[in-house]
Amino acid sequence: MSQDSTSWIVGINPVDGALANDPGRVRELRVERGARNPRVAELAARARQLGIAVSECARDQLERVSDGARHQGVAAQYAAPEALGEHDLARLAAAAGAAALFLVLDGVTDPHNLGACLRSAAAANATAVIVPRDRAVGMTPVVRRASAGGADRVPLVAATNLARALRTLKDAGVWLTGLDGEGDSDLYAVDLTGPCALVLGSEGEGLRRLTRETCDFLARIPMPGAMESLNVSVSAGIALFEALRQRRG
Repeated sequence: MSQDSTSWIVGINPVDGALANDPGRVRELRVERGARNPRVAELAARARQLGIAVSECARDQLERVSDGARHQGVAAQYAAPEALGEHDLARLAAAAGAAALFLVLDGVTDPHNLGACLRSAAAANATAVIVPRDRAVGMTPVVRRASAGGADRVPLVAATNLARALRTLKDAGVWLTGLDGEGDSDLYAVDLTGPCALVLGSEGEGLRRLTRETCDFLARIPMPGAMESLNVSVSAGIALFEALRQRRG
């Protein structure tokens, strides 16, 4: 088994989420010297109570570890658990049973979009979010911040081979619905009440051919207005909460 890798979580809400949900993996907290935000002081005090080392540093030191994300004067060094892969999908599907709800993102490259999708997936109590390991954005400080804590609440599965991961889901009894502007069905007419995966494409190209062919259904979000497409994170939110609506109906 590989060792945990460390990364930086930056920003008040992401750090708060890490301390609340997984404090055992927080190795160090850094706060900006002279910071006056009371929430930063509260995070530092809570970290000390948990036995986590807290240090003050200059603003430029925080900027170096923030990878472009807005740090708000606080950063936490986090020992991330070993990443999940497609070999974990059958287990996740079996544990979720009839309530299984996966979100598959085929090549999303914008960290803000991935973060927003993780936020929606967490709000919808999704089983997991699945992304390709290559040619797509992974977990970064920007993604964590954009997820508003969602990254700590829903598993992110990095699949070496996305088509194989989708076949694993199908073998586990999960139905795959791809969102495509030229889909045969209206999304609201597709049965999403059983174990299902919602499959969305990249920001520019949409679903790749092999991904599209692997789906059981192709559905479109009806748009009577003068627009042809939606942002991928908006589409993900619509689809996830349509699944929830059907399951409560």
